Amino acid sequence: MSEHTSAGGVSATATREQTLAETFVTLADTLVDDYDVVDLLDRLVCACVALLGVTAAGLLLEDQKGHLTVMASSSEESRLLEVFQLQNDEGPCLDCVRTGTTVTSGDLAGDRDRWPRFVPAARVAGFHSVAAAPMRLRAQTIGALNLFHGRPEPVPLADQRLAQALADVATIGILQQRSAHRSAMLAEQLQAALDSRGRVVIEQAKGVLAERNRVGIDEAFAALRQHARNHNLKLTALALAVIRGDVDPAAVLAVSAST
Repeated sequence: MSEHTSAGGVSATATREQTLAETFVTLADTLVDDYDVVDLLDRLVCACVALLGVTAAGLLLEDQKGHLTVMASSSEESRLLEVFQLQNDEGPCLDCVRTGTTVTSGDLAGDRDRWPRFVPAARVAGFHSVAAAPMRLRAQTIGALNLFHGRPEPVPLADQRLAQALADVATIGILQQRSAHRSAMLAEQLQAALDSRGRVVIEQAKGVLAERNRVGIDEAFAALRQHARNHNLKLTALALAVIRGDVDPAAVLAVSAST
């Protein structure tokens, strides 16, 4: 593969390698330190979009009771599609979790018989191919990392392997911390991120920011995420502060715009 150089003198290949290295370092931090689960997995799906050239990515994860939930998504369209799969109990991402193996479709138009409800919904959302990698350690599967593409073409095998490697590191970190803190703080934090005190609170905060600042949901979430990182706050804590009115929604967007 040829190496293209940008106007700034940094090659696309070098930039991709740097992003990949930074992503693995971020994921590896889960093996040695406390971490914000929501922020970690949000970084993972965003890195997949940046590294693999897919249109969007999403992640389903089991909570402490074995129930799947949408834990992260790179866009509102991919989030809604993940929710659609859970509500209809159908789709490649669910098949991936159930089988613990990679599930792909290079052209969803040819898989309508396989997923009769999911395929039309995916195509309406602008997605025409998918690859789902299991979040698995040995025989235990706790979720799936899902890649969506706007073109009817398969995700290259090399990119599937890279997505699997990223999912594997995240899985090891989550399972290690679950085991070490099964009855303590981190297990509660992970559960909180998955239930009404976590992911739902973030969705509510996105809505508040979008309405108050008259921006889209994706822009609102990007602002929320950036504000949390700039101020070293947990995403769920900042979201709750926005909902309670302790943080000015305009200030959250202003910080993101100036970054």
